[in-house]
Amino acid sequence: MCQIVEKKIVKDSTHIHSNNSVIMSDENDNQTDVHYNNGDNNDNKSEYSVQIVWTNVFIMGSLHTAALLGYYHLVIGTAKGYTSVYFFLVGILSSFGILAGAHRLWSHRSYKAKWQLRLLLAVLQTLALQNDIYDWSRDHRVHHRYSETDADPHNAKRGFFFAHMGWLLCKKHPEVIRKGKLVDMSDIWADPIVRFQKKYYYPLIAIIWLLIPVSIPVYYFGESWYISILLNCYRYIVSLQNTWLVNSLAHMRGYKPYDKHINPRENHTVAYLSLGEGYHNYHHTFPWDYSASEYGWKDNFNPATAFIDFFAWIGWAYDRKVPPKTIIDARINRTGNMADKYHQMTRFYTLIDFVSGLVFITWPLWLSFLLNYIFFQ
Repeated sequence: MCQIVEKKIVKDSTHIHSNNSVIMSDENDNQTDVHYNNGDNNDNKSEYSVQIVWTNVFIMGSLHTAALLGYYHLVIGTAKGYTSVYFFLVGILSSFGILAGAHRLWSHRSYKAKWQLRLLLAVLQTLALQNDIYDWSRDHRVHHRYSETDADPHNAKRGFFFAHMGWLLCKKHPEVIRKGKLVDMSDIWADPIVRFQKKYYYPLIAIIWLLIPVSIPVYYFGESWYISILLNCYRYIVSLQNTWLVNSLAHMRGYKPYDKHINPRENHTVAYLSLGEGYHNYHHTFPWDYSASEYGWKDNFNPATAFIDFFAWIGWAYDRKVPPKTIIDARINRTGNMADKYHQMTRFYTLIDFVSGLVFITWPLWLSFLLNYIFFQ
């Protein structure tokens, strides 16, 4: 039976944040699963030189090459229309596994979910292929606690490329490994769904990321295996690139209305492309808000919040945490810049915001159709 679940107003403003890493060589992630202890960053500085992991470079290069080939087949029209739309939807669903699952549910505990929703999110998170839930959440919590320091896995002070994807192509800074061992992960490890996914992650990848999504267009749309595999790589790389913008662009360009002393910013382009994760100054200020934005999905573009609210409506999600407006306003007055803040939009501008978001997230479809019409018709 469907029911409306009330949102939980939280008055405490302490907490932990963003990781998105692909499964790569063990050289890139030699952390152990150690449980909690607080620690201060940069109290043990040592000389560090970047060590490139060439296996990861090869894997990333190959995936991007396959993605470009897949997009080429979209543009020239050899891929079937149903296949194009299908893989676009697969990419969107996989993103919800990261945004509503690994990020807002497991990393930040910003809401609670029944086992049915946790299972669904674990499947979608596996479909996203950004490391298992446990490792993703650990790196994300480290990122929030030690943001823009040597202990931050994708420290934006090391440049756009490093924060965007370079951090996946080299060995972790020793501080990332050291501080990762101090982050409390006992709450996540207590979830049997997380433990099952971590134990069987590689066979689950083979089935959920590769076999199932690639087979469906072949058997139902008459697509070739070759094009189906390429387009699976394409939807994957598009999803990765959109997510990585949260770590790079949203830490470098935009406004800081909630806390002007930190690097993360409000960036609408990133919010559109990442399905609602671009309200980043707010998110780093109030990381436990389940919406990762002040206004939710009805008043700004945030499909990930709409996803959570839908499952709250049917009773699978509950205890959604939101800070009271008085706390938000007090924080802005103390650390932010009211001149940078955009206020709650009227319905007309909300509609424009929603349409703009749809244009941004559907670009893989309309751009390929447009290029096909211009050059190949």
